[in-house]
Amino acid sequence: MNKLLLTVWFVAIAALAKAQLYDPSAFDKVYDGLLKHPGVQIESAEAINQMYNYKFYEADKEFRWLHLRYPKHPMPYFLMGLAEWWKIVPNTDITGYDDRCLSYMDSTITLAEKLYDNSKNKLEPAFFLAAAYAFKGRLYAERKKWAKATFAGKNALKYFDQCKGSADFSPELLFGDGIYNFYAQWIPENYPILKPILAFFPKGNKQVGIKQLEKTANTAFYTRVEARYFLVQIYSTENQYDKAYDMSKYMYEQYPDNPFFERYYARSAFVLGKLAEAERISKDILVKVEKTQSGYEGVSGRTAAYILGYINQLFYHNPTEAKRYYQMSIDFAKKTNALGAGYYWSSVLALGKIAIQEKQYDQAQAYFKEVMDKADRKSSQHKEAKKMLDELKKSRREERRKQK
Repeated sequence: MNKLLLTVWFVAIAALAKAQLYDPSAFDKVYDGLLKHPGVQIESAEAINQMYNYKFYEADKEFRWLHLRYPKHPMPYFLMGLAEWWKIVPNTDITGYDDRCLSYMDSTITLAEKLYDNSKNKLEPAFFLAAAYAFKGRLYAERKKWAKATFAGKNALKYFDQCKGSADFSPELLFGDGIYNFYAQWIPENYPILKPILAFFPKGNKQVGIKQLEKTANTAFYTRVEARYFLVQIYSTENQYDKAYDMSKYMYEQYPDNPFFERYYARSAFVLGKLAEAERISKDILVKVEKTQSGYEGVSGRTAAYILGYINQLFYHNPTEAKRYYQMSIDFAKKTNALGAGYYWSSVLALGKIAIQEKQYDQAQAYFKEVMDKADRKSSQHKEAKKMLDELKKSRREERRKQK
């Protein structure tokens, strides 16, 4: 009986302590300096790692605990919004997470504005305001809502300007500078139609932006992975495939269930001719797609399947397996409405070449016409399909002439 009473007493004390711990009024004050607070970083580190490794349920529990601890600080809402964004990352055509992502970013903005008004140090709330508006702008741009994207971008820039030159306070603040510097130059170079809009923004510098993102990737806490996310894409865009390979491989090793980094690891290994690695990673991707693992779907599938088709065709000289994988890539492209994607064009073109080898000339002709119909006229796939089709027609005419 004494043991029972002692147990009940301990349980009661634990319950009382838990009730006090979870009492929001106990934390009903403005928190300042959380961005660089080591204790908060320790509390949030595991949750952030879970999020980037696509364990969203586990991450969400920790983010909500942070919200309970710091109910008037924008950080927990920002992290919850960031998790919704990463659910979108593998396939940005998916819109099911948009509303939650935007809602969390709006809550971040509301709390950050209050913190901004009541804080002597404006840098921390300015960072969250800039980041939340930037994510809203990214999402609106993906949805081609240009007016909303421009408005959010201007607000982000306004607060990023307040953070400029303050990397000594926190390396997180350098992230915005890096993103802006690179894309303010890159966008008008690649999308001339947007030049009139960007005329109202300060000029950027791609090389400075890359250096700033690299520094963020090595020294920041909350924006470290975000910087690496952009760098992987930037390195690929700038044909720095060695750097893209090193970065994506490292990130895959850190987060082996992150479909974005695993996909880029397979791509960069493939481009560099590291076919054994590319094959291994591509097969792993397809296994995860088949299991419908979180974040793994058609976009990753079409990349992995194309790589395996190419390896089987030109390395193993196994046309049967090559055709199977190319058709798989085509099927994934159709499921994701990506008939304008390079992997689709290349897969159909490859099937046409195999059909010629197998003397299936009518089928080959149909494949080449499909590429010419769907591919961009300036693309290498369109040009090659036209060349192959012309050569096929010529050889068939010659064959018929000889038969006469």
